[in-house]
Amino acid sequence: MTASITRRRAGMKSKAAAAGAIAVTGALLLTGCGDQRDKTDTIRGSGTAPLFSLLPKKIQSAGVIKVGSDINYPPVEFKKNGQVIGLDPDLAEAMGKALGVKFEFNNATFDTLLTGLRSKRYDIAMSAMTDNKSRQEGVNPDTGKPVGEGVDFVDYLTAGVSIYTRKGDDQGIKTWDDLCGKKIVVQRSTVSHDLAKAQSKSCEKDHKGKISIEAFGNDTEAQTRLRGGGGDAGASDFPVAAYAVKTSGGGNDFQIVGEQVEAAPYGIAVAKSNTQLRDALRQALAFIIANGEYDKIIAKWGVKDGAVLKAVINGGK
Repeated sequence: MTASITRRRAGMKSKAAAAGAIAVTGALLLTGCGDQRDKTDTIRGSGTAPLFSLLPKKIQSAGVIKVGSDINYPPVEFKKNGQVIGLDPDLAEAMGKALGVKFEFNNATFDTLLTGLRSKRYDIAMSAMTDNKSRQEGVNPDTGKPVGEGVDFVDYLTAGVSIYTRKGDDQGIKTWDDLCGKKIVVQRSTVSHDLAKAQSKSCEKDHKGKISIEAFGNDTEAQTRLRGGGGDAGASDFPVAAYAVKTSGGGNDFQIVGEQVEAAPYGIAVAKSNTQLRDALRQALAFIIANGEYDKIIAKWGVKDGAVLKAVINGGK
């Protein structure tokens, strides 16, 4: 992620893309089940599987796609009453139906997901992960130095980053420039974290005072810190910030300030060597876009403005 801060353009409107898709055979039902942290949560697929033959033989034999995910990021993925729910699990459920395999969600902190993917602990990482060049190329966004093998992405949503504050206490913050000399809380190794570090450098260069940044293992911890007065503002992906504003304290804890910035795609991360699985996932996403299931899911979780029109590989910049 670069140091420049750009405002998000208007979100794309959702349409069903029909090109290259296969006709639907039967309805897709959405269910989810959950367990405790660092255990597995299986999103089950069943019935006729029109895309099963596209999968690698190893996945076909196992009947499972192992997913690395930070299951503490509502509304994208989180647990409620012992079940894993959210945008990503619902999309995985629908794609699993088309592919004829189970998506087995393994809970971990966000900053360990790509390491787990590289070590083959997971087949994919699906966790509101922004597709960008640094992740595609396996480089540190701050130094440009290699940190490991890059990954490919199958992009499934577009989202920007938003700043939020305690409700009624915005500290005069409307833009990222207003954060100079203040304290922000973020989730570690996210685009929000990258943006805060880049903005802090800009603040120092302009002699406005650097930003104090406190990074946490998950976004819920950052929200708790801000709620308790441990910071002036927080930053997160817009869907997550909007959900926190709507639900935390019955809608009385937080407010979004300013506009979204750095609109970019969320992608399902796949090892570069695993092109067959990557392409099968792209076809599965195209399938559920074409049959309308994708539109139903993103509408359910209130993210229609981030809809993609087709399944794309490595669309991030």
